[in-house]
Amino acid sequence: MSPAEPFLRRAGDRGWLIECSGRRPAEVATAIRAQPWASGLREIVPAATTVLVVAETLAEMGSLAGELSAVLDEVGGRGARPAAGRTVVIPVRYEGADLAAVAERVGLTPDEIARRHTGGEHAVGFFGFAPGFAYLDGVPESLRLPRLPSPRPRVAAGVVAIAGNQTVVYPGGTPGGWHQIGVTTVRLWDVEAQPPNRLAVGDRVVFEAVAS
Repeated sequence: MSPAEPFLRRAGDRGWLIECSGRRPAEVATAIRAQPWASGLREIVPAATTVLVVAETLAEMGSLAGELSAVLDEVGGRGARPAAGRTVVIPVRYEGADLAAVAERVGLTPDEIARRHTGGEHAVGFFGFAPGFAYLDGVPESLRLPRLPSPRPRVAAGVVAIAGNQTVVYPGGTPGGWHQIGVTTVRLWDVEAQPPNRLAVGDRVVFEAVAS
């Protein structure tokens, strides 16, 4: 097996952990969810480099391994295409608290940062840290920076921030150590909505610059 191919690792009595070397976990998770037998699974949980698949019963584990292996062969096959998610447009005012500092560090103007960020191919990779906290892959190489050395204790809802190859839109009320480059009025997490989360793993996100 090539190191770039996904492979299965047992995780507890009813779980298979897929190591997604060379593949996006969101792509793998979306392909699994598209299978007719996936409705019988307890959980499919993508993370930064893995996907955890949990069966309802121990008896299913053997057959599930075969089904997952077949999906991984298909996802990793030559010419394979990831299942398409929705496209969600998020308008952003590029006037974040760290925009000037980011511009200085990467050697670009604030307008150029906005242009490059809106031109990136962003997609929901996984959720974590807090409800509604979506990690969006696709920050262009020229804008990639490590997280701040000290996080802010509380970040307001709608703040758009970057770190590494990812963008987040803060759901509000959480600490945050990412570089704040913009703000949106779009609510991506609303406990009164059904479902409360506007985004799903695999969705494509288009950031659109708007005037203040």
